[in-house]
Amino acid sequence: MPRTSRLPLLSSALLGALVLAGCTPSGGDGGARGGPGGTGEPVAGGTLVYASGDAEPTCLDPHVGGNYPQALVSGQYLESLVSRDSDGQIIPWLAAEWTEAADGLSWTFILREDVTFTDGTPFDAAAVAANVEHVKDPETGSSTGYLAMGKVTAVEAVDARTVTFRLSEPDSALLESLSQPWVAMQSPAGIARGIDENCEAPIGTGPFVVDEWVKQDSITLLRNEEYASPPADAAHTGPAYLESIVWRFIPESATRYAALQSGEVDVIDNAQPDTLVAAAGEDGLTELNAPRPGSSNRLELNSGKAPFDDERVREAFIRSASVDAGIETLFFGTAERSYSPLSSVEALAHAEPDLFGYDLDAAQELLDDAGWTQRDAEGYRVKDGQRLTLEFPVSTNQSIPAEQSLFEQIQASTKEAGFEVRLSLLDLSSWYAVLAANEYDVVSAPYTKVGPDVLRILYSSSGITPAPSGYFANHAQVSIPRLDELLTLASQTSDPDARADYYEEAQTIVLEGFYILPLYDQQNHYLLRDGVRGLRALPTVSTPTLYDTWLAEG
Repeated sequence: MPRTSRLPLLSSALLGALVLAGCTPSGGDGGARGGPGGTGEPVAGGTLVYASGDAEPTCLDPHVGGNYPQALVSGQYLESLVSRDSDGQIIPWLAAEWTEAADGLSWTFILREDVTFTDGTPFDAAAVAANVEHVKDPETGSSTGYLAMGKVTAVEAVDARTVTFRLSEPDSALLESLSQPWVAMQSPAGIARGIDENCEAPIGTGPFVVDEWVKQDSITLLRNEEYASPPADAAHTGPAYLESIVWRFIPESATRYAALQSGEVDVIDNAQPDTLVAAAGEDGLTELNAPRPGSSNRLELNSGKAPFDDERVREAFIRSASVDAGIETLFFGTAERSYSPLSSVEALAHAEPDLFGYDLDAAQELLDDAGWTQRDAEGYRVKDGQRLTLEFPVSTNQSIPAEQSLFEQIQASTKEAGFEVRLSLLDLSSWYAVLAANEYDVVSAPYTKVGPDVLRILYSSSGITPAPSGYFANHAQVSIPRLDELLTLASQTSDPDARADYYEEAQTIVLEGFYILPLYDQQNHYLLRDGVRGLRALPTVSTPTLYDTWLAEG
């Protein structure tokens, strides 16, 4: 996790992913050799069973909504214009090269030749234009993709292989945004079927195709025998090694781990802290730790209404929240404390540890100064007849049990200062409804986006306005002209030093205004059986790619 203002560009997590994959950033067929459990030549064929602990998507088209469970599975059948390597550099994928105009108001991409969608539709400039139009269409109900494409005003097909993006203003994060699965390319013919049908089986250019989706059970993916468009850092070319993938949904952690131990499944995601500790002492299992980019896991304090419209109250809550001991005891060393709005994967993460030490006396003084001087019979602070109550909705689909226990410990420690924190455990749809109704004071809502531009999504005042899906990202409801200015300047400049300075000042404003309480990186742990070779996490949003994966015999 970040401890200084500037983090190294290459994170240890991404290095670990490459080591586990047994490949190098330059690719080559030698990269598919090795990996967990030994070495050997790649073997074609076989079915890999993957068990996900994340929520089952309601739609397999990541343009619709745009959440992480969609990204996990869609990376096997959809591909992006560009990708990112382990050094954080943008590399070719479906686009072979690109050029930014001198004024920053357009980008022109040259597409790969001879790429087709699995329904036979050509991948060309018109297809790219159709995809961006689909993402930006309010009827699609996009959130993540829609926000990422916010500055794109038009996409023009110059010729079959040349496409130009027109922008309302320069966007230094455009390439990072285009590397994400939420704006991946789909067949225009598939999109034209309508949202309902396309949600069942999107059509991409990827190494696998969606064969069958049995709701609340599994998705079966079959190898695309004509596949020829891997990203520049892939370890081989041609079709995938695996013949098929069975993507199962097993929400219960112990059941998922037991299935891995027994050999019923080959890979699990969302491995919980206790599972990771158990797996470390067991032969035949390997962990891949791939923290997600974008934001850190953090609590956001709703400054748009009382009581957190008062900075003194926000600071008092943060000073009285005991976090470190909970992370240590509940996560068994699998998570490290963050003091930044950004993930440690992000090179421009800025941290201020001194702001987040536990100090109950300081919290008491701040609340007294803010006029919360009285306590009721239960020990909670009272002002003008109103108890100091905080509504804290928790999504059980997004917060693991260890994290929920951490929230309970924060609830207990802040009570000492006089806060009543009311935790409400909700399913995902109910959680979204509470946020939309502004019926929350504290919330944990991690946001995954490649690059530091996630700060603009989360803390620009424009982020208080909902996307067409109804989701809004600025849950802290920060509205500060200088912060808006910095985030705009950062998004408009291509100068790396200026961009870094703007983002550092922006993070300082968020941290020193006590709008958030950083906790730790978004946890993203995979466990693999030793026979699984060549699996790696893409250095975009840390989702697994099974293109280079093969199953060792015996």
